Amino acid sequence: MSREETPVSDIMTSPVRTITEDTTVTEAATILAEEHIGSLVVGEDIVCGIVTETDIVRTVGADIDPKGTVVRDIMSEPVVTIRPHEAAHIAGERMGHNNVKKLPVTRNGKPVGIVTTTDLAHFFPKSRILMATDPEKDVHEGEFE
Repeated sequence: MSREETPVSDIMTSPVRTITEDTTVTEAATILAEEHIGSLVVGEDIVCGIVTETDIVRTVGADIDPKGTVVRDIMSEPVVTIRPHEAAHIAGERMGHNNVKKLPVTRNGKPVGIVTTTDLAHFFPKSRILMATDPEKDVHEGEFE
């Protein structure tokens, strides 16, 4: 089996962290920070939305009260999903076509995992960007190409 044919179930994070639509934005932010994750799937039996760090930052930046606002009001919906048996390269294509960075993995509508662009970058090593350990010599001078 080639890397492109590998099923999403082999690279997804599972179980996925879920919350209800009535969770406050403050509670969601606390969960994200404590669990060191970037998104929460909204809905435990059926995926009805997703809320990300960006959604929370946007909410706070718009001066919306995070304690008095529930994720139902800020979540992205409908959610682009993928099934566990679909190939990893399909996940990448789906993310690109839909301009999303996180795909909940569902079985019969129920969330069973999540796959992210980071997961794909680690899985497809040729696509990984290697970070330099030392800055380039001219960076301190402000010279950029």
